[in-house]
Amino acid sequence: MAEPLLICLIGAECTGKTTLAQALAEHFRGLWVSEYLHGFCTQQGRTPNQQEQAGIMRAQFEQETSTLALARQTGCGLVFCDTAPLLTAVYSAHYFSDTSLLASAHAVHGRYALHLVLRPDIPWEADGLQRDGMAARLAVHGLLLHQLQTGRYPYIEIAGTGEARFQAAVLAVDTLLA
Repeated sequence: MAEPLLICLIGAECTGKTTLAQALAEHFRGLWVSEYLHGFCTQQGRTPNQQEQAGIMRAQFEQETSTLALARQTGCGLVFCDTAPLLTAVYSAHYFSDTSLLASAHAVHGRYALHLVLRPDIPWEADGLQRDGMAARLAVHGLLLHQLQTGRYPYIEIAGTGEARFQAAVLAVDTLLA
């Protein structure tokens, strides 16, 4: 049996990662890994501070690792990750000027077969907790692309809205599987 493929959906805030990751997992009959940060913010009622970033990054990695193990056990070929440790490191660099997490994030980031980078081209929506606005979203997107290029990770930018965005992602995954 082939090793399950990890596919990372990554992008700045409010780019549709969760919606698209769930839709792709359903379409391809894969597994989905939720974004740990979202649950953290909901549970704590706040965004994380600088000292909590490493723990959040580690928790995201652990969720992905346990879902990958489940995929192996069940024979599931695809695991769709709603973000990745690299995004936590990029957020830490952006919000706290702390680049100390980047090396750790890069050390584990090569495990993804593909990165679907969601462009910040869908309407931004405030959620009252996590989201800081268009300027932050664009800055994080730029930092993220720089880190992906620095690491020479395979990625495809996904743009558009609704069904067009979904179909672009499906095509990217189909191309990987071909």
